[in-house]
Amino acid sequence: MTEPVSIQGLQEALYANQKRIAALKTEGAFGKFVKNATISLQRYAIGITHVWWDRGGGLRASHRMELTGMRGRIYLDPNAVNPRGQRPAVYGPYEEARGGTHAFYQRTVSEAWPDSVKAELESLGRSML
Repeated sequence: MTEPVSIQGLQEALYANQKRIAALKTEGAFGKFVKNATISLQRYAIGITHVWWDRGGGLRASHRMELTGMRGRIYLDPNAVNPRGQRPAVYGPYEEARGGTHAFYQRTVSEAWPDSVKAELESLGRSML
């Protein structure tokens, strides 16, 4: 004699799975996570970049953000030119390499990344429940 078999909770499981799949799309919760984290990290990098008022502040003003699908990127605009005719994308890496308070991108990763990502991951986790 065969035992009767039934499936329970299938609709709920399908719904939860669809919700997670939607969250992982570019326009979903994960895409929002990437966007918000990138914006937050760019703002931080701008805020800690040294501003040389006598040189026009071109380095600070040249930080750009780019979102492509599920990828966020922060970089120095290669087309930016400061008031003295210099390109921040050329001298910025030397400033970064000086280290310490001059290392704007390294500091962004070590100082802002953990808190920024933690907050966004918590939001992402709530949206996938």
